[in-house]
Amino acid sequence: MKYFIDTANMDEIEEINEWGVLAGVTTNPSLVAKEKGISFHDRLVEICELVGGPVSGEVIALDAEGMISEGRELARLHQHIVVKIPMTAEGMKAVKVLASEGIKTNVTLVFNTVQALTAARAGATYVSPFIGRLDDIGLEGLDLIEDIHYIFTLHEIDTEIIAASIRDEGHIHGAALRGADIATIPYKVLKKLTRHPLTDKGIDQFLNDWNSIKDQ
Repeated sequence: MKYFIDTANMDEIEEINEWGVLAGVTTNPSLVAKEKGISFHDRLVEICELVGGPVSGEVIALDAEGMISEGRELARLHQHIVVKIPMTAEGMKAVKVLASEGIKTNVTLVFNTVQALTAARAGATYVSPFIGRLDDIGLEGLDLIEDIHYIFTLHEIDTEIIAASIRDEGHIHGAALRGADIATIPYKVLKKLTRHPLTDKGIDQFLNDWNSIKDQ
């Protein structure tokens, strides 16, 4: 399972990219709006140049014609751009057209298997089930990842599954076990992935042992 980061903050992207684990980025105008002094398009290009992998940028329009127009404009910005499209009937029309033009798409706000299958059949490159939001309403978001993976495998569907709305390390662990191709993860959660109390304890013990012998 690959790691994406869900952000528009360049400092966060640069830091995680230095780890050597970052395969792509998901973002949207709301995230870019938190970053002052730069346009949505300029920030997308900046991210693409840094990461060198898929960068999902979301359309604003809700009608198919508008989504297609915006999608084409986004795709022209950089070869790594993936057009993020909402899971709606109009969105599926847009995915069909963009896919026929060789433009990669990421269908977002997926909450059940039928939505995921429909998006895949329309030509989506990626589908993004929102597991955290399902947990919020008392459902098991990780079960959806498992079910989509099973259906895609059974029917030999190439569309990749992006586990989205990740809340903690448990979501990452569960998504990997259940067959997600990618997890798109907030910076604060990514920062926790190298940490464990026993790791800290082991490092402290190593340094204490070293200090006890280095001057002998």
